[in-house]
Amino acid sequence: MLLVSRLVPDRGGAVVSNVVAVAGTELRLFLRDRSNLFFVFVFPVLLVLMIGLQFGEGARSGRVAVSGAGSALQSGLVEVLEADDVVVSDPAWDDALELLARGRLDAAVRVDVAAATAYDAGEAVTLEVVRGSAGNAQVVEQQVRVAVDGLRSDRARLLALEDAGVPADRAAAAVAAAEGQVVAPELEVTSVDRLSREFEGMGQFEFGASGQLLLFTFLACLGGSATLIQARRLGVVSRMLAGPMTAGELVAGQIVGRWAIALFQGGYLMVATSVVFGVDWGNLPLALLVLLLFSLVAAGAAILLGTLLENEGAAGGAGVGFGLVLAALGGSMFPLELFPDTMRAISRITPHSWAYEALADIQRRGGGLLDVLPQLGVLAAMALALLALGGWSLRRSLARAM
Repeated sequence: MLLVSRLVPDRGGAVVSNVVAVAGTELRLFLRDRSNLFFVFVFPVLLVLMIGLQFGEGARSGRVAVSGAGSALQSGLVEVLEADDVVVSDPAWDDALELLARGRLDAAVRVDVAAATAYDAGEAVTLEVVRGSAGNAQVVEQQVRVAVDGLRSDRARLLALEDAGVPADRAAAAVAAAEGQVVAPELEVTSVDRLSREFEGMGQFEFGASGQLLLFTFLACLGGSATLIQARRLGVVSRMLAGPMTAGELVAGQIVGRWAIALFQGGYLMVATSVVFGVDWGNLPLALLVLLLFSLVAAGAAILLGTLLENEGAAGGAGVGFGLVLAALGGSMFPLELFPDTMRAISRITPHSWAYEALADIQRRGGGLLDVLPQLGVLAAMALALLALGGWSLRRSLARAM
C-alpha cells in the first residue's frame, strides 16, 4: 500500500509534464517558423490600420483636389473644406484627373480665372467639378457645393458694405464680428435608427481590431494542423508513444498546444492594438474569456482537420480557405449588422459570429457577463463538441500510427 501511495502522485506529475512538453513543443515550432514573423506580428496590425483608416469616428470625410493658379476663391475653398476634415491637395488639373481615375480622390475641383474673377466681383461662380466613383464621392461633392455657396454669401455681404461706402478693412472686420455673434443651431436627436444604435460608441479601429483578432486567431490555429500530419508521417508520433507517454497524454498535449497558439496570437493582437491604436476592449477579463473560449473552438477545429487529411499542403490550404470563409460569414470582414437577414441567420453556424456579438456588446455597449452569457454558452458548446470529435479522431489516427 505504501508503494502505491508513492507512485500515484508521481504518475500524476508525469501526465502533466508530458502534456506540457507536447504543448510547449507545438508553441515553439509555431514561433520558430520564419513565415509566421510577418503573418503573426505584422500583417494583422497592418489590416487593422487599413480598416481603421476607412471606418470609424476618426476617419476623414473625403479627399478633394482643388486646382488653380491661386486666388481668393481657391484659398477660401481649401480653408473651408479642411475645417470640415476633408483632405485637400492642390495638384495640376491633369494630375488631379489622373489621381481621380486611380481612386485616390473623391472629387477634383478646377478654379479657373473666370471663376476667380466672378467670385471677386460677387457674381455667380461656375466651377468644373469631377466626381469619383467611391461610395462617399457624392457626399464629398455636396460638401464642395456647400462650401462654395458659403463663400459666395460671405463675399456678397462684404461687397454690399463696400458699396455702401464702408472701407474694405472696416467692412471685413464688421462681417467677422457679425459672424462671431451668430449662435450655431443645436441639433437634438430624439430618435435614431437601429444601425446607429448598433454602431454607437465604436471607435475608429475597434471593428478592425475585433475582426482581425477572430480571423487570425482561427487561422493561426488551423495552420498548425499541418504539423500534426507531418509528425505522423515522419514517425515522431510513434516514437513519442514508444516512450513513457500514453495516447491520451499526447491528445491532451496537442489540444493544449493549439490552444496556446491561438491564445498567443489573440493576446498579441489585443495588446498591439491597444498600444498602437488605443483600442478599448471594454471589460478586459470578459474579453479575455471570449478569446479563451473562441481559442478552444479553434483548437478543436485544428485537431479535427489535422486528422481528416493526410497531406500537409492540403491541410495548410484547407485551413486558410476554411478559416477565411468562416471569418467572412461570421462578420470579421464586414459588419454583421449590415448583413441581410438570411445571411445573418446563416452566420449563426460560425463561432466567429457569436464571438463578434460578444465583443461588440463588451466594447461598444459596456456589456457585462449576463449580457454575453448566451454567446459564451454557444462558444463553450461548440468547443466541447469539436474537442470531443477532434480528440476521438486523433485517438483513431494514433492507433493507426502505432
